[in-house]
Amino acid sequence: MGCSSMSINRLIWQNLKQNAKSYSLYVFSLIFTAALYFTFVTLQYDPSMDATKGSIRGGGALKAASVLLIGIVTVFLLYANTIFIKRRSKEIGLFQLIGMTKGKIFRILTLENFILYFSSIAAGILVGFSFSKLILLILFKATQVDDVARLSFSTDALFQTFILFTGVYFLIMLMNYLFIKKQTILSLFRVQSTSEGIVRRISFWEIVIGLVGIALVSSGYYESSRLFNKDYSTDLGIFLTMLYILGSVILGTYFFYKSSVRLIFHLIRKKKDGYLSIRSTLSLSSIMFRMKTNAFLLTIITTVSALAIGLLSLSYISYYSAQSTAQKSVPNDFVFYENSEWETFTEALRHADIPYSSIEIPVYKGSVNAENITSTKMEGINVDITSLELAIISEENAPNISLNDGEAIFVNKSPIMETLLTFDKPGEMEMALGDTQIPFMYLGTEDEYLISNRFTISGFPVMVVDEASFDTIENVATPSMYYGIDINEGGQLQEANQIFFNFGLDDENNSQQDYFQEMRNSLGLTMFIVGYLGLAFLISSGCILYFKQMDESEEEQPNYTILRKLGFTEMDLLKGIQFKQLFNFGIPLSFGLMHSYFAVKSGWFFFGTEMWTPMVIVMLIYTILYSIFGMLSILYYKKIIRKAL
Repeated sequence: MGCSSMSINRLIWQNLKQNAKSYSLYVFSLIFTAALYFTFVTLQYDPSMDATKGSIRGGGALKAASVLLIGIVTVFLLYANTIFIKRRSKEIGLFQLIGMTKGKIFRILTLENFILYFSSIAAGILVGFSFSKLILLILFKATQVDDVARLSFSTDALFQTFILFTGVYFLIMLMNYLFIKKQTILSLFRVQSTSEGIVRRISFWEIVIGLVGIALVSSGYYESSRLFNKDYSTDLGIFLTMLYILGSVILGTYFFYKSSVRLIFHLIRKKKDGYLSIRSTLSLSSIMFRMKTNAFLLTIITTVSALAIGLLSLSYISYYSAQSTAQKSVPNDFVFYENSEWETFTEALRHADIPYSSIEIPVYKGSVNAENITSTKMEGINVDITSLELAIISEENAPNISLNDGEAIFVNKSPIMETLLTFDKPGEMEMALGDTQIPFMYLGTEDEYLISNRFTISGFPVMVVDEASFDTIENVATPSMYYGIDINEGGQLQEANQIFFNFGLDDENNSQQDYFQEMRNSLGLTMFIVGYLGLAFLISSGCILYFKQMDESEEEQPNYTILRKLGFTEMDLLKGIQFKQLFNFGIPLSFGLMHSYFAVKSGWFFFGTEMWTPMVIVMLIYTILYSIFGMLSILYYKKIIRKAL
């Protein structure tokens, strides 16, 4: 018994040494995921997160994101183990040939995996700990928090990481047990060669499915581009349209990988009358046969890539637009709504020798019949355009606007409201103040922001009227007051802001700087979380595609041997491989970028004021990082080609 135990231990040790090269990818997967998860969870328990007196209130968001990260980590590790166990199929078959039972083989693999798995997890935790300070610095930078990031080890994060990866370990063992149990000796020797089906002829139904796939994706893009430009009779209409867009794009993507790619490449081959160069043979032919069997996996990668790029683009749009949003929401450095508080602050500024300028704007509310000047894009928004409640100010308080008697213009326009309700037709309108009816000629909208968003009722614009009409309004209504203060010297703004808080004036009033900082805190945290999850998925999906290319290269090595013997050079083969990787990585990436572009374009205005710059930056970064895995695949193929002779 002892001898048997000794021989098994020796066998395990020999396997670990002999399979070190095969284990390297698996070990990398374990170390990477453990480091990724431990670093993120550490943020939840890091004392630095509380050092800024609650300026970061993201505990709940971090916990929710950690749940999503668990899903990414689990799927990635299970997939990595699938490739790993498939690579060892022949070895398992040999064990059975020499008389080992399936139970004994499973125990050997379990012990090997235990040693490998938990030593890699320990290494990953150490790597994650060493990078945790850098991650915290990035978070502080994103949220504009002025604090020192300290390196602190969290036992709570360690325990949470241990629980997760122990659970994943048992799932992996269950997967290995089921794999060994259902395989015969013969099937174990054929696992690698039969893992991907080869389809030689394209059928009529494949042509139909390919065309339907292209049509579904095109239809989804078209509907998303006009999502908020259509008339919907009910809220259900827009909901069903969104469902259609989501379903058509995802199903169309699946059909595209299942048949459309093969159909397009089939037409290319047919156009060349079957005479393909070595580059086309190594790229187009391989992709035609393999992409169909990988359709489901590629659809998931493309869909989640689009989701990651889209969410990161939208969060960065919000973050990028924070300053302009703050300036539009709070047009002056400080805004007050009560005369006493305004006088308290101005007195404090004079006492501190801080020069300032101020404005006082009386603001009235009136009911406007806008039936002749507007068009609703969605009837389901339940807006009565015959009685819109608008804030009203005088042209005297709008320095860049000049009006004749009876004229009116709109300012403080909201991009969101403009999408749903467009004031696009100059014409006559009527305003009601109690029993008084005042006619106006509406001229259009101006890109001006004169008072804070506290007065923009339901996101509607502010109405600027001529002086004579405003005098009439003053005689029949009571105003609310808007007091705006701007600090003349920018260097003294911080000192003025401190006075604002020292007097406790921040409860009902606004500081533009504080408003901007609050937005940066919350939006920066959101962007950090989305970016971290996006990076996790990017690396996971990139590794999955890279692992698959490694498998394919080893399966195709005999073909390279034949081609080398026929006289083709290493460079000839490498050109075809480069072209192949351009498609293998480029098609999912291009599809993900297109999906995210149309998704972002359809509703970006809900998140900020600028779309192109933040979206392009996100897409460029994602493309560069994704391309790294394509280059790694080419380097691996290069090694396989060199070994072919």
